[in-house]
Parts: sequence; structure tokens; C-alpha cells
Amino acid sequence: MNTYGFLLLPSHNRLYAAGAAELARAELLVLSEAVLGGAVREVGAAELGGVPYVTFRAPELTGEQLRHVANLSSLYALFLIEGEPGAPSLRPVPVERLDKFPSDLLTIQKYPGKTNEDFTKLLLNVTAMACDAPQRLLSGGLRVLDPLCGRGTTLNQALMYGLDCAGVEHDARSVEAYENFLRHWLKAGRLKHRAESGPVRRDKRTLGRRLTVEVGESKELYKKGQSIGLTVVQADTVASDQFFKPGSFDLIVTDAPYGVRYGSRTRGEGGGLTRSPLPLLTEAVPVWARLLRTGGAIGISWNTYGASRAELAGVLAGAGFEVREEEPYLGFGHRVDQAIVRDLIVARKTA
Repeated sequence: MNTYGFLLLPSHNRLYAAGAAELARAELLVLSEAVLGGAVREVGAAELGGVPYVTFRAPELTGEQLRHVANLSSLYALFLIEGEPGAPSLRPVPVERLDKFPSDLLTIQKYPGKTNEDFTKLLLNVTAMACDAPQRLLSGGLRVLDPLCGRGTTLNQALMYGLDCAGVEHDARSVEAYENFLRHWLKAGRLKHRAESGPVRRDKRTLGRRLTVEVGESKELYKKGQSIGLTVVQADTVASDQFFKPGSFDLIVTDAPYGVRYGSRTRGEGGGLTRSPLPLLTEAVPVWARLLRTGGAIGISWNTYGASRAELAGVLAGAGFEVREEEPYLGFGHRVDQAIVRDLIVARKTA
């Protein structure tokens, strides 16, 4: 068994403060169970040379195993820890990340209410590990839907991984802002792409507006027809199944409204805002489930002040999902500010 240690991303430390190491531990254990055969042991923390590291023991990591570890949302640099406990030496371990594009795809957008890109990556990673084919994350074979996509943070992370993706967003201003950003970013980066937008009509009715983008990681791949596809529909999320085929996604990854800056809108008479995401999720999750293939996974983050884990688990179970309740999946709760304690829940579609 080897002893490994990794430095946390500086942004991870700022985002999660004292909870950064615990979140890293939980994500690492989820990954270990899904794609490393449970090989990771003794995950802990150590201070080496006055700098904190997350440490763990495992057989030598090689090939695909190392590629999975390289994409942990918290990992900054990975080392093999050798020598005596009192005088350890660190040997850098080269890592190959999935990133297909420059990091400003994730970081350049700044606006109130934006979900932090580190957490978005964590949520996507953990959801991917819960589906029946987590190895396909490395091959780009997973298709992602964010049915509450806002200004596209999840979509940008999916693009960064080279995954085809789609989003649904009711707010026209958010869709317009995301389209403007993405078009300018693609042009500034001189990336080969095609982008089109226009209304979606059916039976002489306008159902919404759709943006479609095809982008190549390189000019050569684009010319060969090997492009990454993105679609954004401006419409009500409970109408998502009017725009996409049943069973056409492998992962659903989304932030439920936190009930502080953006609430969940109740339906029916009044149509006011509520702090709880339950009214929205109760109606929307069965629709989303139809778009997910059997064996696919859903990951939802939410503010625990607005709903309990048991309530969300009940909604998911009622729509044909098996909620992951093992210990690693219960280690992601953390405080964002005085009004938000964020957690995530992950489930696999079984029927």
C-alpha cells in the first residue's frame, strides 16, 4: 500500500473554509467505491512542512485510476508520500485532467446567485459516480441535463469535460445572458463552432426558445465531425419532456432554488414564492425522470433550511429513484452563509 497526499485548491479552501477537507474526503470515498474498487483506505489529514494535505492509502494508482483521481473537484497537486513518518518526502505524481478548454469558461462569469464552479464540479462528479457506468466520464460518453440551468454553470463544467449537455431555464434574461456570454467566449477563443438560436414552435404555438451549439475541442476534431453539443431551452422545467426524448440523458445535475435570492415558485392560484424547493421538485422530478435512462443518476443540491433530506428522498423514491444513503454520500453538508446550509442528494434511476 502506498500513502498519497494532495493539496486542496486554494479556491476550495476559501469556499468551504473549515469543511474543505471533509468534503474532499467524501468525494474521494465516493470515487473509490465507484471506480477504484474500494481501494482507498485511511483518508485523513496531515500537516507537512506547515501545509495541510488530505492523505490516503491505496495500491499504486495507474492509468485510468489516476485519471479519475486527477479530476477530483478539490485536487490541486498529488504526491506520493515516502520515507519515515518523522521525515517524509513528497514525490509529485503527474495528473491528467479531463479539461478540454481554458479555465475561464468556468470562472469568467460573475453575477449574484452564481453557484461556485468548484461545487458544481463536485456535484457533477458525485452524480456521475452514482450511475451504472461511471467509467464513461473519462470517455465523454455521458450526456448531462440541468433542468434548472440558470446561466449555465453546470453546462460549462460539462463542456469542460467534453460531455454533450442540455439545460432548461424559465427566465428569459438568464438564457439571453448565457447565450451572449457563450457566443463571445467561443469567438474570443477562436474555437471552431456553430451556434443557432430561435423559437420552438409546435401546432402553431411557441413553446419556448432554443439555443444549439456545436463546438470542437480543436479545429481538426471539428472538421472530422467530432464536436461537443450543447442545447439550452428557455421554457418551464415541468415542460422539459416536450423538448427532449425520453431516456436521452445519463445524468441530471442541478441546484434547487435555495430560497434566499431565488425562491421556488408555487403553482396554482397565487403563484407566490416559497423558501422550500419541495413544491417545484414534487412536480418536476417525475418529468425529469422520464428524460433519464434507466441506470442514469440524478444529483440535486439544496438549502437544508428549506427542506429535509428525508423529504427530498421521498420525492425521488416516488419517481422511481434509488437514493444513495451510504456514508460517503452523507458527508457533503456545509455552510455557505448564515441563510444557507447546502447539501446534495444523489439517486440512481432503477425503473
